[in-house]
Amino acid sequence: MKKPYSPINLEKISTYSLKDRDNKVNVAEHFAAVPTPNCSFREFYNSLPNLLGAESLRAVVTAIINAHRKQRPVVLAMGGHVIKCGLQPVLKKLIDSGIITAVAMNGSVVIHDYEVSLVGATSEDVGAVLQSGDFGFSRETGQGINAALVEGQKDGVGFGRSVGNAIIRNDHPYRDSSLLATCVENDIPVTVHVAIGTDIVHQHPQADGAVIGALSMQDFRLLASVVADLGDGGVWLNVGSAVLLPEVFLKALSVAQNLGHHVDNFTTANFDMIQHYRPLQNVVKRPTTGQGRGYTVTGHHEINIPLLACAVLDGLSKEQQL
Repeated sequence: MKKPYSPINLEKISTYSLKDRDNKVNVAEHFAAVPTPNCSFREFYNSLPNLLGAESLRAVVTAIINAHRKQRPVVLAMGGHVIKCGLQPVLKKLIDSGIITAVAMNGSVVIHDYEVSLVGATSEDVGAVLQSGDFGFSRETGQGINAALVEGQKDGVGFGRSVGNAIIRNDHPYRDSSLLATCVENDIPVTVHVAIGTDIVHQHPQADGAVIGALSMQDFRLLASVVADLGDGGVWLNVGSAVLLPEVFLKALSVAQNLGHHVDNFTTANFDMIQHYRPLQNVVKRPTTGQGRGYTVTGHHEINIPLLACAVLDGLSKEQQL
């Protein structure tokens, strides 16, 4: 049996005044300021609307400044694309300024950083050389990094410091552009976390899986020690790593908690062009379920990371002027 319907009668609808409604956006608190010609960075930054991505960016900047003031860790976890965006000078400034206190990388970061330090260039055209069998077989990269790891194992240091030491020891022409060398020179933890078979240096005959695994394991344990110190004001920045470093971070945090460290009340942020599942779950959400705060900032690294750095440096400069 079909039930008959007719248009509903709206005459008895109840309404309320727009003035009495709770609104998420208002002119006084949230709107952007009018752009002005020749404005300073501080004026530009302060002119951003207090909403969404700009609000998240401000929160991360404040967390980093507070961590620096309280001498809490600020850890940069990064993927290889960040290097290919030409951001080494920006990140180097944050390390040299004592703002970034530890760096965690995947294997591709090491490769791009090493190549830049050696010849001032990186990032081959994969599609153009894959069919010819030439992809990933640059002699200096494969031999140099694998030899650095063997030497590092003899010296008793981890993956990141091994390659950083080699860049410094061999005085690479562009060592000033190397994040690995910068971390070593500033004596801060620099850890590398690899999956065997994911990096071009694993294709070379000099690659020794036992050495690669041992040094990466040593770096994981070092990173777990850093993560154990994140509580009460530290900051973890995941920049451009969609899988590996979010997984490493979660396991390092689990190790720290299992050993009785109180890791709570810290800030995490994921910077990427697309927000992926693992960074959202393993960086932004799960680790901050206590008193922590997690943020996402979506967009191109070559824009957002310099913006972040300038805002932090400007904020610290402003504090020093007061």
